[in-house]
Amino acid sequence: MFVTSVTETADRTLKRRPATVPLIPRDEGFFTLFNELAAKMKAAAELLRAMFADLHRLDHYVAEIKKVEHEADSVIHEVGTRLDRSFITPLDREDIYRLAQELDTVVDLIDGTARRAAMFKLRETRPYAVRLAGILYQSVDALEQSVRKVKDRRSVTRQTMEVKRFEEQGDMVYAEAIGDLFQGTPDPIDVIKWKEVYDTLEGALDRCQTASIVLESISLKNS
Repeated sequence: MFVTSVTETADRTLKRRPATVPLIPRDEGFFTLFNELAAKMKAAAELLRAMFADLHRLDHYVAEIKKVEHEADSVIHEVGTRLDRSFITPLDREDIYRLAQELDTVVDLIDGTARRAAMFKLRETRPYAVRLAGILYQSVDALEQSVRKVKDRRSVTRQTMEVKRFEEQGDMVYAEAIGDLFQGTPDPIDVIKWKEVYDTLEGALDRCQTASIVLESISLKNS
């Protein structure tokens, strides 16, 4: 009678295993939440871009952005809940928490920009605000693509470079916008209002870059 030894059986089992095992596990729970959060971020950026193009509907856009911000907060809450009940996570817990917080901060800054426009009762837009909001949307779009392809290191690196490019472009437009505020004899109140708005837009662009760097680090660690 032919008897297969334990060693032979183990050898055959090992040969049937794939040569490489992906470091990112197949549990897609947290990745799904990241995708949802990135989608909220993109929706908020699109609303902000539309708001500065049509300040006559300011109240409508401010309310819609606030709604998206609340939805993003709900996703953040779900991330925290999932972390609490998960024994093994697909990424380091610190990385999961930090990435979620960075994406949420971008949404918060977009909401903060809209709220400032409402508080200051802005009714006439300025070209620099339109340009900055447009650049912010492009940066958020690149960041959202990066989130969706976090397992593709090359794609993440490429999108990180795009976000950096938009941040630098935003810095140049921001500097022009601040300089334009002080041309001639401006109304001091208008200067204060618009500088606050420009500052928050520029801050949102900076946080996009921070989030992209965090995401690139996660992708490199798990590739």
